Parts: sequence; C-alpha cells; structure tokens
Amino acid sequence: MHKRWYDIDPTVSLAVSLMRNANIMTQYECADLIIKISKENGINLADNILTDAFTYVLRRWYDTDQKIAEAFEYLKSLPFEIQKEAALEIINFLQEAETR
Repeated sequence: MHKRWYDIDPTVSLAVSLMRNANIMTQYECADLIIKISKENGINLADNILTDAFTYVLRRWYDTDQKIAEAFEYLKSLPFEIQKEAALEIINFLQEAETR
C-alpha cells in the first residue's frame, strides 16, 4: 500500500522527488508547467478548493509554498495516464534545467 498519492506510479514519484531536490526557482518553473499541462487537459480547480487545501496543517514538503502546493493539487487531479505524461515532461524539464 502506498502512503503518498504520487508513489502509485514510479515515473510520477521520480518527478516529484527530482522537483523536491531542485532549487526554488526551478520548482516554480515546474509548478507553472504542471498548471499549464493541467489546464490544457481540462483541469481547472476552483480557487476555494485551493484555499481550503492550503489551510490545513502543513505536513508535506510542498505544502510550505502555496504555488507549489497548488501545482501538486493540479497534478494530483489529472487522469492517471496524463499524470504520467506530465511527470515525463517534468523530468525532461528538470534534466534540461541542470544543464543551464
């Protein structure tokens, strides 16, 4: 049994792990990418859901920043196959970011 939603798929888990280890500016760029991909795939979370999601006790590493927390709510809301495709895009983006 998986404790975290992103551990269900190894590709998504890797993308989240790499993002966690990136610097904050790269994390913000990834957050923008996640939100863009999500909106292109019809995911548009209501503002009140995001506010409610951010008001509970901060337990996860990405909860400490509202923009990153919002991006992960979008990623989490994607259908499984699109979530996996988004994870591949995140991994590629992070690999490119390392060479900049």
